[in-house]
Amino acid sequence: MPARRQAIRAAGLLVSCGVLLLVVVASIAIGAKQIPVGDVWHGLFGNTGTDNDVVIRDLRLPRTLLGLLAGAALGLAGAVMQALTRNPLADPGLLGINAGASAAVVSAISFFGVTSLTGYVWFAFAGAAVVMVLVYVLGGVRAATPVRLALAGTAATAALYGYINAVQIMDTAALDKMRFWTVGSLASASMGTVGQVLPFIGVGIVLALMVARPLNAMGMGDDTAKALGAHVNRTRAIAMLAVTLLCGAATAACGPIVFVGLMVPHIVRSFTGPDQRWILPYATVLSPVLLLGADVIGRVVTRPAELQVGIVTALIGGPLFIFLVRRRRMAQL
Repeated sequence: MPARRQAIRAAGLLVSCGVLLLVVVASIAIGAKQIPVGDVWHGLFGNTGTDNDVVIRDLRLPRTLLGLLAGAALGLAGAVMQALTRNPLADPGLLGINAGASAAVVSAISFFGVTSLTGYVWFAFAGAAVVMVLVYVLGGVRAATPVRLALAGTAATAALYGYINAVQIMDTAALDKMRFWTVGSLASASMGTVGQVLPFIGVGIVLALMVARPLNAMGMGDDTAKALGAHVNRTRAIAMLAVTLLCGAATAACGPIVFVGLMVPHIVRSFTGPDQRWILPYATVLSPVLLLGADVIGRVVTRPAELQVGIVTALIGGPLFIFLVRRRRMAQL
C-alpha cells in the first residue's frame, strides 16, 4: 500500500508538471494583443524583428519565466513557513515578510533613489530578514505558538503597510514608480530581471527542499524531532534563510503578491498528506500554475488593458481561502 501511494503521488507530480507546461504555453500565446499561433511559434524560434516577434520574445517570454520563478518561490516559501511554525495560516504575506521586503524597497526608491532591480534585491532581502526575526522575537522565539506568530505578523504587516502608504503620500514623485510595483505585477519583466533573481530563487529552492525531511520531524514537536536525530536549530536557520531568499527575490522582482503561498500548500496537503517531501515539490510546481493562470486572466478580462496579477490573485484567493478553511481536513498540517 505505501508503495502504491508513493507511485500515485509521483504520477500526480508528473501530471502537475504537464499542467504547468500547458499554463506556460498559454501565458506565452495569450495576451492583451491577439497573436496567431503560427506567429507565436515564429516569435520563439524564428525571430525576425516583426512587431509580433517583439511581443513574444521581449515581453511575454520574460514575463512567463518570471512568473515561473516568482510563483515557485512564493508557494514554496509558504509551505516551508507553515511547516516551520506548525501554523496553517502562515505564509510570507500573513507573517509580514512580504511587507518587510516591500517597505525596504519603497524606502530604497523614495529615500535613496534606487531604480534598478539590482538595488531592489538587496533592500528586499534586508527587509524580509529583519521582519522575520522581529516576528519570531515578538512571538516569543522558543515559546512561540501559532497564535502568537500570527498576531505578531499581523501587527508587523499593518505597521509596515501604514509606513508604505505614508511614504507614498509624502513623496508624490516616487509614487508613480511604486504604484504598479506595490500592487504586484509581472508586466515589467525582462530577461535581465529573470537573470538577476534566478540565482537567489534557485539557491532558496535547493535549501527549502533540503530541509523537507527534518521539517517532518519538527512537525511532531522540537523534543520529538531531537529524539529522532533532527538538528532543530540548524533546520530552522536553513528554512528561515530559504524563505528570506525566496520572498526577497520574488518581492523585489514582482512586488508583494498575496495568497499564492497560503492557498497552494493547503490544496497540495489535501492529497499528499502531511509529508513535506511531497508537499514542497508539489508546491514548487503548482504555485506557478496559479500565478501564471491569474496573470493570463488579468490580460484577457480587461482587453486591451491589463489587470495586475496581484489584484487577480487577491480576488481569486479571498473566496477560495474561505472555502479552504471551512474544510477542516484541508486546514490541518
